[in-house]
Amino acid sequence: MDRKTVLNQTHRDMGARMVPFGGWDMPVNYGSQIEEHHAVRRDAGMFDVCHMTVVDLRGPRVREFLRHLLANDVDKLKTAGKALYSCMLKPDGGVIDDLIVYFLTEDWFRMVVNAATTDKDLAWIGGEAEAFDVAVEARFDTGMIAVQGPQARARAEPLLPSELRAAAMALKPFSAAYAGDWFAGRTGYTGEDGFEIMLPEAETPALWRALAAAGVQPCGLGARDTLRLEAGMNLYGSDMDESLTPLESGLAWTVALEPAERDFIGRTALEKQKAAGGVAVFTGLVLEGKGVLRGHQKVFDGDREVGEITSGGFSPTLERSIAMARVAADAGDALEVDIRGKRLPLRRVKMPFVRNGKPCIDL
Repeated sequence: MDRKTVLNQTHRDMGARMVPFGGWDMPVNYGSQIEEHHAVRRDAGMFDVCHMTVVDLRGPRVREFLRHLLANDVDKLKTAGKALYSCMLKPDGGVIDDLIVYFLTEDWFRMVVNAATTDKDLAWIGGEAEAFDVAVEARFDTGMIAVQGPQARARAEPLLPSELRAAAMALKPFSAAYAGDWFAGRTGYTGEDGFEIMLPEAETPALWRALAAAGVQPCGLGARDTLRLEAGMNLYGSDMDESLTPLESGLAWTVALEPAERDFIGRTALEKQKAAGGVAVFTGLVLEGKGVLRGHQKVFDGDREVGEITSGGFSPTLERSIAMARVAADAGDALEVDIRGKRLPLRRVKMPFVRNGKPCIDL
């Protein structure tokens, strides 16, 4: 039996099409995935992300613990409310999960981890936290709604508690504010501005309905995936996993090797991989012609297979097929993809494909 978020019945009442997703019963769309996608790019849309897990970490050594646990360095977080994207690694450098961590006070950091990896994440974090006497609390009593788009913050602001509104609207990107049990982060997974709002689970359905009444388009998993693909944002389990390191997943920018004395989990393995060279390259691709790029399709440089697509699909904003792929370090730019036995030309591009509603590549 798939698990259900607190918004499950609300989705059904509002006409969402529900599908199984990573052990959860989730909305894939509310009618038109394309219209939902465009609503986020042009106005405002919202997503049920209650299946993701909020984890509060507390203790006098919590910063020291996170400098050990994460590949990125939380010492970059100097101002209360600032957020950091990072990977959590195994000793061999494989990615256990990618996540966002927020610095709230010197003895309280908040982390948001992926739904499908929650159980293993909590076991890993809990095991590592013991040596630092850090308390790990999974906030299963918390709901979470992502409101995204150029008008997202303006539409959401009147619905926030009065004591949170001014602080939330003053936030810089990748920062958060909170008041009581309500928390607003200026973060997201779409390449657009907006909030990820955490609040008591029991109050979440009322906020969802209020946002809809304020003109925010309810959106499902389909639009969430095309939006994050256009934004060049990795999906755990597709673009990286425990068998891959951040260096071969386009996430080298999230690995802080300075200062040299910070001995985070996986550091030695990453240094060895970097020194050996020849690390596969994570790249953006555009299909030159008709067809749809999908995960696991093989990529060729001439007669040589040089990699495969990790995530792909049709871009509603660009009106063409795009993908992320992992290819050999020495692969050229004249690449082809095998689609049902037919080779089609690809163009390599720098990601993101789209950001803030505008194309970032030449069409």
